[in-house]
Amino acid sequence: MHLIQILLPLYDNNGKEFTQKDFVTVRDELTDRFGGITTYVRSPARGLWKETEDSTVQDDIVIYEVMTDVLDRAWWQAYREHLCRAFRQDVLVVRVSEVQLL
Repeated sequence: MHLIQILLPLYDNNGKEFTQKDFVTVRDELTDRFGGITTYVRSPARGLWKETEDSTVQDDIVIYEVMTDVLDRAWWQAYREHLCRAFRQDVLVVRVSEVQLL
C-alpha cells in the first residue's frame, strides 16, 4: 500500500490566496480517481526553509493524502505538473511512502 501526500500552498508566490474552488477541484479529482481522500485543511501547516544563508521562506499549506495499492509514477508526475500550473508554483511537493495496514 502506498500513501501519497500532496502539499498545496494557500497562497501563490505573490501572496494571492487561492480560492476554495481550487482546493475542491483537487479533492474531487482525487476522490473520483482513488475512491477517497484525507484532507488536512482546518489548521494549515507552516513550512519553513532556508532559501539563502540569510533568508528563510515560509509557506502555509494544506495536505491531501491518498492511499493506493498500485503506484502509477507516470500519472503522479503528470498530475504534479498539472498542480504546479494550477497553483502557479515552480515546485510542489508530492511524496510517497510505503505503508502497511495493521
